[in-house]
Amino acid sequence: MEKLRLGVNIDHVATVRNARGSAWPDPLRAAILAEASGADGITAHLREDPRHIRFADMDALRAGIGIPLNFECAATDEMAAIALRLKPHAVCLVPERREERTTEGGLDVAGDENRLTQYVAPLRAAGCRVSMFIGHAEAQIRASARIGAAVVELHTGHYSDLHAEGRDDAAETELEALRQGAALAHSLGLEVHAGHGLTYDNVAPIAAIPEVRELNIGHFLIGEAIFMGLGPAIEEMRRRMDQARLRRG
Repeated sequence: MEKLRLGVNIDHVATVRNARGSAWPDPLRAAILAEASGADGITAHLREDPRHIRFADMDALRAGIGIPLNFECAATDEMAAIALRLKPHAVCLVPERREERTTEGGLDVAGDENRLTQYVAPLRAAGCRVSMFIGHAEAQIRASARIGAAVVELHTGHYSDLHAEGRDDAAETELEALRQGAALAHSLGLEVHAGHGLTYDNVAPIAAIPEVRELNIGHFLIGEAIFMGLGPAIEEMRRRMDQARLRRG
């Protein structure tokens, strides 16, 4: 199978920085280190309440890294204007609620199809690869294809939670649904990514899905960096992803 790409999300470097209201640690420095350690791309989620990544961070990342930047954001006019100014490699549209701790579930593309069709068009025209962060439901995958998205990123949070709780049968059922969703998306001409909640312990079955081309992982890697350093944490994730891919191939 084709080598699996690793996108490293550096949001929570900014979370640590913002806890003290200082300039340290610097998300750009983390992104540059991730690039040097084998990351294929950098993901950053600029929320409407910039609780971690800030507006200035996006400018710094766009100018300071040599690998693709994946700009995660809600589908708002403000974020569209920023994306059209920065022209990152990719724009991943995610659901967003002020009260949530992290992104909960996937975007309801099917329920907002007309608006999202119009939202995606200028981003595509500007050269951005537009991705929908969705669950594995068939309706959401088909709607993502209809609105002109290039990519779907399948939300692996539920699978990750079930795995962590030791609910093996339920985790396997969710994994099979992700496999079927990936196959459907690929058949519709969509590139398939996956992410949310992935760790060393649960990444292999997701990495082994043949249609998946990229994994986006952040919180776990930043947490592991406390104990082993960011570079080694990324290198170990890369090793486990590659190993799973080779076994599957």
